[in-house]
Amino acid sequence: MIDVLVVDDSAFMRKVLTDILKEDSEINMIYTVSSGEEAIEQIALLRPDVVTMDVEMPGMDGIKTVKRIMEKYPTPIIMISAYTKEGAEKTIEALEAGAIDFVEKPGGTISLNIRDVGQEILEKIKIANEANLPGERKELKLTRSPTLKLGKETVIIIAASTGGPRAIDFLLSQLPHDFPSPIIVVQHMPPGFTGAFAKRLNEHCKIKVKEASDGDHLHTAEALIAPGGFHLELNENNRIKLNKNPSLHGVRPSADITMNSVADTFNGNIIGIILSGMGRDGSIGVRNIKRKRGTIIAQDMDTSVVHGMPKAALETGSVDYILPLGKIADKLVEIVNNV
Repeated sequence: MIDVLVVDDSAFMRKVLTDILKEDSEINMIYTVSSGEEAIEQIALLRPDVVTMDVEMPGMDGIKTVKRIMEKYPTPIIMISAYTKEGAEKTIEALEAGAIDFVEKPGGTISLNIRDVGQEILEKIKIANEANLPGERKELKLTRSPTLKLGKETVIIIAASTGGPRAIDFLLSQLPHDFPSPIIVVQHMPPGFTGAFAKRLNEHCKIKVKEASDGDHLHTAEALIAPGGFHLELNENNRIKLNKNPSLHGVRPSADITMNSVADTFNGNIIGIILSGMGRDGSIGVRNIKRKRGTIIAQDMDTSVVHGMPKAALETGSVDYILPLGKIADKLVEIVNNV
């Protein structure tokens, strides 16, 4: 049974979210508060299993509240976010601060159609209840700065879902400005949020990070983020092709589609990295990369927020290295140096 604290300054949103939660037999107690300040007080008293958090609130906003909660009373948090430019940017900041995942409000800040995503909210609460909380950055830092030399032409594909944004941020921020390989990132995220995610990463990383566009070339020391709502493939000239073909595993972009395309068309070495995430996306792609004699790295259980995607990759027998998040950049540099 799961106890949930709903944090939202709108009485309407608190009422509708409470009604949605009451419909699920796995939800036990439901508490509601209208501000970040109240949330801190009630979490200290009630110790809920999961928190849903509005991004936009007067006073202590969602981001500041997430930071305070994770500092004082670490608790799985699901952000409830409006699809606006500002809302997307703040959601990415909240994920960086330690929130597990987010649900996009249909229709704006006061969402009259919030019931349309009721099932998604319930599913993500259940995932959050079973999740590992993100480790502190100080526990993940590399012990040395990697040095690089150019090896055989290599492309790297990173796949992630729940818990992925923070893991991707950490991993890419460890790479030096002259990293000699292009990187493609497939993070399960809806349209409008991947652009904000790429912008935030570009501010943190020494390499360039941008949301991929149709026709983009692959460049060394650059990471391309697959845009939400599109599958990303590679054509025979190593240029990006975006399409809106049907979802795979219920997601678009899908890591399997990207990995399969790269395995089919890229003539150099391929490295696949499976980070924290729910589901099996990537488990088909890693097998195809392995058939091309590529290398597969999976994040370990202890540092994954959700170990579903790495576990599914492990079950294929294609994974070469199972590593904590803090060791993946080191191994990546080592592999690139020796291909």
